[in-house]
Amino acid sequence: MCRAAVSILSNIAEGFERGSDKSFQNFLSIANGSAGELRAQLYVALDLGYLSQEQFADIQSDVVRVGKMIVGLVQYLRKQNPDTRP
Repeated sequence: MCRAAVSILSNIAEGFERGSDKSFQNFLSIANGSAGELRAQLYVALDLGYLSQEQFADIQSDVVRVGKMIVGLVQYLRKQNPDTRP
């Protein structure tokens, strides 16, 4: 779970540093995939009893919110420059 969470941030940073919108969008897509991976791992942690239902719900809502922000950023970039779709 820690690796997936760090991967979200790392992919956003790496894509941004590449300096092109096309590359940034690609890495944002990867970051969103890592958010999906983290959501899946949260269900496993809940099923195994590592998280309470309340902990799960709190973290789950944060991860969903981050995913929505990533998708929103991709949509914004596509509107700004529609020729940069990955």
